[in-house]
Amino acid sequence: MASATKTRKTATRLLTAVAVLSGLVLSAAQANAATPAPRTEASAVTATLPTVNMETTVLAAQIDPRRADNTLTPGAKDSVLAVERALQARGLLDAKWVDGYFGTTTIAAYAAYQRSLGYTGLAANGLPGTTSLTTLGQGRYTVTQQIGPGAHVQRDGYTIDTRTQKMLTEAERLLGFSLTLDQGSYNPGGDPTSAGTHDGGGVVDVNVDGMTSTTRTAVAKALRQVGFAAWVRNPSQGDWPWHIHAAAINDTDLSTQAQNQTGDYYLGLNGLANHAADDGPRIPIQTWEEYQRTH
Repeated sequence: MASATKTRKTATRLLTAVAVLSGLVLSAAQANAATPAPRTEASAVTATLPTVNMETTVLAAQIDPRRADNTLTPGAKDSVLAVERALQARGLLDAKWVDGYFGTTTIAAYAAYQRSLGYTGLAANGLPGTTSLTTLGQGRYTVTQQIGPGAHVQRDGYTIDTRTQKMLTEAERLLGFSLTLDQGSYNPGGDPTSAGTHDGGGVVDVNVDGMTSTTRTAVAKALRQVGFAAWVRNPSQGDWPWHIHAAAINDTDLSTQAQNQTGDYYLGLNGLANHAADDGPRIPIQTWEEYQRTH
């Protein structure tokens, strides 16, 4: 009898020990599950980097140099500041110009940075591209809302980029009829009357032969809706026939002259050398990317 009692006590002690040990194992497992893995040094650094919105930064680089004052482009200040600080760190921009305003001094500094990467000509005119903007930000910021012109394609015998093609196709959908080009992009020196606007990407002239005044205005409006700075041009304005001139806002291949036109468009001007008031249909201005997010 005593032996049986002793056996029962030994068994009880063993069960208790097993229960305690199981509880300890479970508690350790729960603790490990509840405690996140420690961040690596690299992930901690990435989490603290500011972000640069490429869309607003590129937009500021078109509008700010055309302003008569130092008004900042809405929504661009923090992104531009991050870019300017990176340029300052490379000795390309004086501290007094680190102000969130992407004016002519910042354009010149960014162009100098592009040249330091080996870019020349239109690729080094101060308008940020994806590669240069990302490279400049290494260890300083991350780039969001990336944009780019895409590959070159042919349309009506002219060269344009993929982004411009998509914009034209959507404008045609809105209008319900096709458009024909009189001039394309990437045409350096091709038309002296264009003052260099067609030297880069994103710029086209639309043929208006046979169109009524009402139809011409409707085409200009549709082009504006999808993100072009577009105007109906007539012979009294220059040495050219009737046509519609359109520059794709935020195309990162825009020539300097075309950048100036898109900046003027945002400021209510006609994109010509006389800086007259915009004579086209007034609608809320938006880029192609903004249009896509709402349609």
